[in-house]
Amino acid sequence: MREAAVRTFYAAFVTRFSWRNPGVARVSRVTTLELFFDLVFVFTLTQLTQLLEHDLSLPGVGRTFLLFVVLWWMYGAYAWLTNHVSPSRTSQRLLLLAGMAGFMVIAVAIPDAFGGSGVVFGLGYLAVTCVHLALFSQSDSLVGVIRLAPFNLLSALLILGAGFVDGPFVYALWVSAFLVQAVTPHLGVAPQFQINAEHFVERHGLLMIVALGETVVAIGMGVDVERVSAGVAGVVVLALALPAAMWWAYFSGDDLAAEHALAAAAPARRGVLAIRAYFFAHIPMLLGIVAAAAGIHGAIAHPQEPLSSGAALALAVGVALFFAGDALFRRVLEVGAATGRVVTALAALVTIPVGTLATATFQLAALVVVTAGVLAAEQIRGSGRPVAQDI
Repeated sequence: MREAAVRTFYAAFVTRFSWRNPGVARVSRVTTLELFFDLVFVFTLTQLTQLLEHDLSLPGVGRTFLLFVVLWWMYGAYAWLTNHVSPSRTSQRLLLLAGMAGFMVIAVAIPDAFGGSGVVFGLGYLAVTCVHLALFSQSDSLVGVIRLAPFNLLSALLILGAGFVDGPFVYALWVSAFLVQAVTPHLGVAPQFQINAEHFVERHGLLMIVALGETVVAIGMGVDVERVSAGVAGVVVLALALPAAMWWAYFSGDDLAAEHALAAAAPARRGVLAIRAYFFAHIPMLLGIVAAAAGIHGAIAHPQEPLSSGAALALAVGVALFFAGDALFRRVLEVGAATGRVVTALAALVTIPVGTLATATFQLAALVVVTAGVLAAEQIRGSGRPVAQDI
C-alpha cells in the first residue's frame, strides 16, 4: 500500500512540474556523453594500476581492492542511472558533467586516499553520490531511488569520515563502506529498477574495451624506446596477445548472448541478474585487467630477466582473476560453459614460477599458450553453433 501511494504521488508530481522528465523514454543506445564519462572513470583504473605497480605488498593489494570496489559501485550506479535517464536535456548533461568532475577529483586523490588526500577523496565521492541521486530522481523508478539513497549516502559519509581519522580506524571505515554497498542489492533494491538490456550490455561492453586499452597502454609505456629491436618487438606482440585473449573471451558471442538473456528474464529478476553479472562478476574481471596491466608493464621493461615475485603474481593472478570472473559471468547468465574459463584461471596461476625462475618473456609466452589454447578449443567445439543456443 505504501509503495502504491508513493507511485501515485510521484505520477501527480511529474505531471505538475515540468522540470521532471515525464514519460521517460526507454534508453536504447549509449550516448557520447556516457562514453566521455567512462574515459574519466578509466583514468581511475590507470591510477589504480600505478598504485599497484608501486606497492605489490599484501596491504597495498588490499588498499587497491578497497579503492576499486567503492569506485566500481558508483560507476555501476551511473550506468544504471543512464539506463533509466538518457542525458538529453541541458540540465541533465550539466549534472552528468558535474559527476565527471567529481570522479576526476577522486582519481587525482587516489595515490594518498588512505592518508593526506582522504578528505579530498571523500568530498569528491560524496559529490558524485549526490549528483547521481539528483539525476536519478528524474527517472521513473522513484521507489528504487528512495530505497537506494540512504545506503549510498551512508557509504559516502563513511569514506569521507575516514579522511578525518588515523590508523586502523581509516580501514575500518573503508571496509564498512564496502560492506554497506555489498549488502545493498540484497535488501530489495535491485528488483525496483527496470533494465534496458540493449543499453546496459552495450555500456558495460564499451567500458571493458576502454579498460583493456589500459593494458595496451601498459605495454607501450613499458618499452625502452632507446633499445627497440626485433626481439623487443616480438615481446610486445606476445604481450598484446594477452589483452587480445581477454577481448576474445568477452566479445566472441557472450556479449550478445548476455543481452538476450537479460532481455528474456522476467522484469523483477532482470535487476538481480544485472547486479550479479555486471557488478559482482565484473569485479574480478576489471581487477584482473588492472593487475595484469601492472604485471605486463614490469615484464615489458625487463623481458629477458626474471620477474620479481610481485610482478609475476600480478601478471598471473590478473589473468586468473579475469577468467574466473568471466566464468562467473557465464554461469550467472547461462550464456556458455564456465569450465574452460576456470581451467584457464587455474593454469594461469601455474605460470608464476616460470616468471620468477626463468624470464618475463617465458611467463608471457606460457600465459598466451594457456589462454589461446583454451579459447581455441572452445571455438572448435562450438563452431557453427548459433549464439542463441547458449541462452
